Amino acid sequence: MLVFVIPLKSPQAAKSWSQVSKLFERCVKSLCSQTSSDFRVLVVCNEKPYIQFSHPNILYLEVDLPIPQPTWEDRKRDKEQKLLMGLVHARKLEPSYIMPVDADDCLSKHLVEFVNRNSHCNGWFVSKGYEYQEGSRLIYLRQEDFYVRCGSCNIIRYNLLNLPENINYDKPRQFYQEHGRVRKFMDKQGTPIEPLPFPAVVYITEHGENNYYQKGFGVDNPRMTHNPNKFMMVLKKAYKTLNSRPLSPTIRDEFSLYALR
Repeated sequence: MLVFVIPLKSPQAAKSWSQVSKLFERCVKSLCSQTSSDFRVLVVCNEKPYIQFSHPNILYLEVDLPIPQPTWEDRKRDKEQKLLMGLVHARKLEPSYIMPVDADDCLSKHLVEFVNRNSHCNGWFVSKGYEYQEGSRLIYLRQEDFYVRCGSCNIIRYNLLNLPENINYDKPRQFYQEHGRVRKFMDKQGTPIEPLPFPAVVYITEHGENNYYQKGFGVDNPRMTHNPNKFMMVLKKAYKTLNSRPLSPTIRDEFSLYALR
């Protein structure tokens, strides 16, 4: 069984809790549209979101974590703590594989079926995947290194996580790797993971609630801290637009990628 773990921000940390809830609802609809029912969705949250959608495979783990300060570092730490809590709690579900999923992304409905057909593997990383700017009519297929950009990118055999019984949740990085480093870490420990042979994830950006990939060039945009060259950012965006394809009904159906209202 594959367990998806979703760390969800708190209402107090959101710019718009309504928008967070809509994005989350679309995310879990994509997970629950799988062609195989051999999965669970574990949501780690301060408070359950207000959504209309329900499914027997969705489980909520409500945690009592402090509300993060409105900084990228604090929001990132809150997300990491919730993810670690979810990884530990998932042990009770006896999963074969685990996959962290960002609460605003959409996944292919064929993913669980693929995992079940290839259960001899250590796991997979998403090498190629889609990038989608919320509200656009276009979608961009990134052909390589998708796992460096998007947190919904690694599927790992659960027993390879080697999580100890006693966990210090204040220091989550002591127990698991950042998503972009998982591939190399698994190689080093002799349990390499493989690239997924199809684009299984849509990384959704610029919807107002991204922790990192936000609009604009203001000082509060984390991308400006890591890449302050505005010209290069504009150039990269133009390149992606020119190399994008129309968002087809087929892609919408596979990923449950509908327009938010």
